[in-house]
Amino acid sequence: MEVRVLTGAALDAALDDVAALRIRVFRDWPYIYDGSLEYERRYLERYRSSDGAVVVGAFDGARLVGAATGTPLEDHAADFAAPFGRTGLALGDVFYCAESVLLPDYRGQGLGHAFFEARETHARALGRSHSVFCAVIREGHHPLKPAAYRPLDGFWHKRGYQPLEGVIAGFRWTDLGETAETVKYLQFWGRAL
Repeated sequence: MEVRVLTGAALDAALDDVAALRIRVFRDWPYIYDGSLEYERRYLERYRSSDGAVVVGAFDGARLVGAATGTPLEDHAADFAAPFGRTGLALGDVFYCAESVLLPDYRGQGLGHAFFEARETHARALGRSHSVFCAVIREGHHPLKPAAYRPLDGFWHKRGYQPLEGVIAGFRWTDLGETAETVKYLQFWGRAL
């Protein structure tokens, strides 16, 4: 298993694979996302166009089995920047650790920590003082929630992240079984770097 930061031609070559991973992994709880390659290509373009963005890939040989992305918060969706007005943090101090997607067979091997380490290192190199990410808020009794679902809160706490009180953003996507995008709410978690 190899984890490496993707830039330039390697980043360009991996974006369709990252899109496919997002579609596959986010079909599961709690995202239950019904994605398309066209949507994913538009979404991932921000990582190609932002000077401060990072994409970290986990490879099993030549096969991309996981990826994590991040970007300066001000480079990301305006939906995510607005809630920070109440925190007192300047957007220019915050690095947004976007998605971490990993195929199920590769979980529990330390790759989640490697993803956070690489993004936090990148954020520090950019002079950022805080790192944040979002967790999807779903009602506990949702009919698609698997009985064996185990939240990642413990993992996030071990890395020093805490929920940011009242810092919630809305983002639109289509859930499995829906015919149109609807607003989903996301709780920000953060930590000082």
